[in-house]
Amino acid sequence: PDRRKKMFKKNSLIVKVMFSMLFVSGITFAEEAEKVIQKPEGFMAVLTVIPLIIIIFMLYKKFDMLVAGFVGGALAMVIGKISLGEANGILLKSIPAMLTITVPIINSALAMAVFKSGGYTSALSLVKRGIKGKVEYLAAFIVILQAAATYMSGIGGGSAMVIAPLAFAAVGAIPELIAAMSIAAAVCFTTSPASLESSIVSKLSNIPVAEYVSMMKIFALVFTILAIALGYYGARKRKVIFKEDHEDEFSSKSNKELFIMTIPTIFLLFAVIFGPFVNQIAGMPLISPLVYSIVTIILIALCTKLSLGESSNSMVEGSNYILVRLFSVGIFLTFINIIGETGAFAAIVSVAEIAPKSLVVPVAVLAGFLVGVPAGAYVGSILTLVIPIAVSLGFSPVELGFVAIGVGLGSQMSFVNITMQALSSGFRIPIIDVVKGNSKWILGCLGILLVISYFV
Repeated sequence: PDRRKKMFKKNSLIVKVMFSMLFVSGITFAEEAEKVIQKPEGFMAVLTVIPLIIIIFMLYKKFDMLVAGFVGGALAMVIGKISLGEANGILLKSIPAMLTITVPIINSALAMAVFKSGGYTSALSLVKRGIKGKVEYLAAFIVILQAAATYMSGIGGGSAMVIAPLAFAAVGAIPELIAAMSIAAAVCFTTSPASLESSIVSKLSNIPVAEYVSMMKIFALVFTILAIALGYYGARKRKVIFKEDHEDEFSSKSNKELFIMTIPTIFLLFAVIFGPFVNQIAGMPLISPLVYSIVTIILIALCTKLSLGESSNSMVEGSNYILVRLFSVGIFLTFINIIGETGAFAAIVSVAEIAPKSLVVPVAVLAGFLVGVPAGAYVGSILTLVIPIAVSLGFSPVELGFVAIGVGLGSQMSFVNITMQALSSGFRIPIIDVVKGNSKWILGCLGILLVISYFV
């Protein structure tokens, strides 16, 4: 009862603060003239940054991201004398901006349809049969599968939910394998052509998603190879042996049947990764989202137990995850844009410009990582905080990608991250063990990322 009482008081205070801020900001409703954002100076410069600090603090304390955003945004309205009419205009621009990122939505929905059809499970079963007891090769393939599935869908947690239980059933809970899956997920969902995170970087920096993804491919590949090597090393070091096969619908299938079920997975992976290259050679959109969407759905219907209708429905249902999060981030982005109207980002840039240029990028990467650890459930929201600052500092697309990867790596040491929760559940170990097991390998990757960001 005491705990509920404290929670009620806490929530009541937040609600009162929210409505007070809205009331005060409503006084400026008549001020509808267009504003030119100017760099605040002196005490005003400090004041404009306070809403950002409050949002970060509330995310640290595990408040819901929209509650944190609302408090910071409402305070910014008071500080910047932004009217309700202006705020409403920002909202009506921010949400559509996120929901019109069509290709990532399509890719994510298709990947979830492939998940539902059993494509990833059949691929893992097929490889397990072919490596003849060499567990380290299976561990390496599990990381490859996690990376590929995350890259195609843009959703690390969704991939881990499917793959982690399969990995546990095959080889058990290997700490290095779990860390490798986390690293692969982090670098792939922050550079995927289908992810919320890539969409946010694209929108906030006015860089086409395809261009951003193309530039980051080599760096994603480097960290993925490191993750694969880590998974291989862990299984070899611990001399793990195969667990006995449990009876399921895949264990009774022939290799030919399993390969046929894997065909939609192979095609979608090829289309997402190599489609732009094929289109460039052909001089026309030969493998466009329309083409590979239709082909993938037909292949699922032909190669798996799902009918054509079920395949289509699974794609539509698969879009729920990313659409809900894009809508949520669109609302959160409204509050960040309101803060931007006060000149907060310009104030931060004026301070950051004092530091040597060579140190600005590594510091931004480190800052993103440090925020990602406690607030790992909201990687997209964190990016809406840090990317505008990085853009104002003149970061290149690759440098923005380093910041995104930094936030992603931080999220893989977070208790509230969905991928971490999925790994904990799938490998049947407490999440604190996942965090501890990940720490030294994630920090090692962070060190490599900081060095790369300094020299590139």
